[in-house]
Amino acid sequence: MIRVFLLLALSLFARSAQAQLWGYVDAGGVAHLASTQLDGRYSLVMGRSEIGRVPGKLDGSHELLTWLEIAPEVKAVQPWLREAASRHGVDMELLKAVITVESGFKRDAVSPRGAVGLMQIMAPAGQQQRLLEPRRNIDTGAQMLAALIKKFGRIDAALAAWNAGEGTVRRNGGRMPDIAETQAHVHLVLELYWALLQRSLPATAQSLQIHGSPR
Repeated sequence: MIRVFLLLALSLFARSAQAQLWGYVDAGGVAHLASTQLDGRYSLVMGRSEIGRVPGKLDGSHELLTWLEIAPEVKAVQPWLREAASRHGVDMELLKAVITVESGFKRDAVSPRGAVGLMQIMAPAGQQQRLLEPRRNIDTGAQMLAALIKKFGRIDAALAAWNAGEGTVRRNGGRMPDIAETQAHVHLVLELYWALLQRSLPATAQSLQIHGSPR
């Protein structure tokens, strides 16, 4: 029944082109939804960000989402994703989306610029091997991402800072910089994050509460 009510709520919010839907699932399995971010627990579940959508891009690929559910390399790190999400207060779905876009869950990935591991973290000299360890990489990345979200107050700005650097986002007033590569990166992560949330919220929620905006 919760799936029916949640999908109904999503459809009602979707009728407005400017609507946003914020939500989270608490420890008791209650899905909380609101049209604004009532507090820090709420993440953007659905709605238009100021950077818009990727032209012609759909809400995630069915094949990719299926792969994320069954791939051995994804299943192998699920406990560490859950652990890091709980420890640092970052949605596991967001961590999954970042890892998918950054490394495709290749734990030994090293970029030409020196970013390493699942979350492609820039490692200090001599620390590359240490940060290639998947559990440490995920935990470090989750901690960094949580700090960026707290600093900038927006997931899209935090992801932009992850890609282009904090200084670039600060110089742009704490918002998405006009850098095509960064905008594309953020779009991809947010599209996948939304698609993953669509699947996970009905599954994890046992009941639903819709909250009005504060007066």
